[in-house]
Amino acid sequence: MRSDREDNEQHQVARILVIDDDEMTQKNLRRILEKLGHQVSTYGNALRALERLEESPYDVIISDLRMPYLDGLELLNRAKRLSPDVEVILITGYASLEGAVEATKQGAFQYLAKPFNPEQVRTVVGKALELRSCREQRETPAPSYDGPLLIGNSRKIRDIHEVIHQIASTECNVLITGESGTGKELVARSIHALSPRAKGPFVAFNCGAFSDDLIANELFGHEKEAFTGALTSKSGLLETANSGTLFMDEIGDMPPSMQLKLLRVIQEREVTRVGGTRPVALDVRIIGATARDLKAAVAEGLFRRDLYYRLNVVNIALPKLSERKEDIPLLAYHILEKLKRQMKRDITGISGHAMNLLQGYTYPGNVRELENILERAVAMAQSGVIRAWDLPPDVESLEVYSYERTHGGLLKLEELEQDYISHVLKLCGGSRTKAAEILGIDRASLWRKMKKYGLD
Repeated sequence: MRSDREDNEQHQVARILVIDDDEMTQKNLRRILEKLGHQVSTYGNALRALERLEESPYDVIISDLRMPYLDGLELLNRAKRLSPDVEVILITGYASLEGAVEATKQGAFQYLAKPFNPEQVRTVVGKALELRSCREQRETPAPSYDGPLLIGNSRKIRDIHEVIHQIASTECNVLITGESGTGKELVARSIHALSPRAKGPFVAFNCGAFSDDLIANELFGHEKEAFTGALTSKSGLLETANSGTLFMDEIGDMPPSMQLKLLRVIQEREVTRVGGTRPVALDVRIIGATARDLKAAVAEGLFRRDLYYRLNVVNIALPKLSERKEDIPLLAYHILEKLKRQMKRDITGISGHAMNLLQGYTYPGNVRELENILERAVAMAQSGVIRAWDLPPDVESLEVYSYERTHGGLLKLEELEQDYISHVLKLCGGSRTKAAEILGIDRASLWRKMKKYGLD
């Protein structure tokens, strides 16, 4: 496992350009960002800042939306022409909030609404650097082996990579657990690719897709005339995987009678074909995977305890995608590279606003759902960059969607109003005047609604 110190070493130091005609805002941002170790340049004049950008590259620009000589939208456009990879964060007062939202549609990464606090600055800048890091990582050389990758740089995924490297060279059986779409077969293939068995076959079999007889035939093979229609002898997948790895997906769905036969194979290291009498020696590593809770299945008598312990020598539990949202930018760009080749679309990136929506979505289908969302976005994209409106409607309206999933149904209008008022008040730091201005109501109306919903 990595230490906290090693995690801190992962922190990305960046060059940041701050542009604001208010000196106090410049000083506050410089203080917040330099505490994080970033190199910060501040300017009160946007035109001079652009001259600086022509001379030297920056990772992030933080600029006021409303400034003399040049407004934030024009600055955004010019900065992107000079440095297409720079991420632009706009600072806005509540009166110009609508303009800031429009700016995100035109390529700004995000906006900071005044008054902002240090934590908000750290979060937004961190996400912008995360996105830049993804673009850089997708262009880095491939790893030292040609096997598949479980994409991600979160602590959970780094820990799983460590376990994979530790156990790959051993012969122990492995049980991979996790929801559908979390990458169980990818982990199995990674273990195989890093193991001494890498030159041998990797054979995958779904235990939940067949009846007892078909599973026996597929796994164990059969001799000629073992049953009606068996005109020739056939090797089973266990034999086919000799000197390699057999990946048994959905092993928790294997019928009880087959569980006993598999246990004997693991214990004896040999297999007898259906209708045969001569055992065949096996040299196979077995990796099982399941989305079921096998401990509970054992307790209920649905899965053999002895087989469970034979398989579960090492357990690798994969997190849901919603539990590692910091990996979504890197995953999204990895998937995008694959899709643009397959679909022959010249898509160069994902807008900051679209990426924010992708990171806010709940992904009940995990990585597989992210792939489906991006496939649709690549097909629908009107330009070389995926925008928010290229995403499916349930991602665009992710706030309502997440409420539906949380509450098990559509919310009443009053519930949505209550939550939105609470959200705006929080953004305004509790200021009723600013909140009322954004909501388009007077202070007295806001006060009545706050009292009604218990927000005062």
